[in-house]
Amino acid sequence: MSEYALIGDIGGTNARFALTDLAAQRPQILQEHTYSDADVGSLAEAGHRYLAATGAKPRRAALAVASPIEGDQIRLTNRNWSTSRSVLQQALGLDHLRLINDFAAIAWAAPHLAANDRAAIHSVVASPPVGPVTLIGAGTGLGVALLTGSPAQGWHVVPTEGGHATFAPVDDTERTISAWLAARFGRVSTERALSGNGLSCIDAALRGVTPVAAPAEQPGARSARDITQAALAGHDGDAQRALDRFCRIYGAVAGDAALLHGASTVLIAGGVVLHFLDYFRDSGFMEAFLAKGRHVEYMRRMAVQVVTHPNPGLLGAAVAVRSTD
Repeated sequence: MSEYALIGDIGGTNARFALTDLAAQRPQILQEHTYSDADVGSLAEAGHRYLAATGAKPRRAALAVASPIEGDQIRLTNRNWSTSRSVLQQALGLDHLRLINDFAAIAWAAPHLAANDRAAIHSVVASPPVGPVTLIGAGTGLGVALLTGSPAQGWHVVPTEGGHATFAPVDDTERTISAWLAARFGRVSTERALSGNGLSCIDAALRGVTPVAAPAEQPGARSARDITQAALAGHDGDAQRALDRFCRIYGAVAGDAALLHGASTVLIAGGVVLHFLDYFRDSGFMEAFLAKGRHVEYMRRMAVQVVTHPNPGLLGAAVAVRSTD
């Protein structure tokens, strides 16, 4: 007999909800719906809207949120939403509510991704991935997580806030970008360069646009979408230079995370790369990933793949809602 649970993936731009059948043999994503910033004003409102639209009355839920999970309070890093676990659980009429970090959700999903849910960038695609697995992905922000274990031993997810580590420029171009970011934001975390807004900042810095201190709007900035489209069209050298540098920074940062984790597999997730996957394959990503001095051969042994599953965060929430870990 079916027993439905609510699952969600709440990021800085979109809030995705779905149902999953706890009685099914494999995690499922059913009746998915996405709400943007313009649709709803709070996490509870988004949840209410979804449950009203589906008529579902689940008693259990797992929500992946783009925020550290500490105690009862929830405050999204890149979205002006805050609440508490207890208030949200009561508001949605739930007996049990599990909250997980959004990139921890992708780590939960990783062992359940089929071979055709992952595109190889370096080495072969194994099913499931060989651990330890570094998960990293640029979207509205930059997520990082670690997955340890194996199918035989079981898997363990380690959430992190690695996207907020300090950005480490490797050459004069990146030092220029770092100085521009410092003028705009003060402290320069890696997320300031590796995110949708980060691509916009890289482009502005390399074009010599004068930075304006946040939170003011940045005159002269182009959107990540416009930069990507112009670079792919091949008629805008500035856009190509920005996207090329974005890919190189991505490779260096992913390689650093893999070194820190002792990874066997690196999974690239987040929505940004899927907009230019072929370009990404041919970019300087892998060159920067491997450029670790005496540890180049160590890096070559790692499998690097891009997650192409359309909703890995929801899949991970569907796994987590079944688990007691």
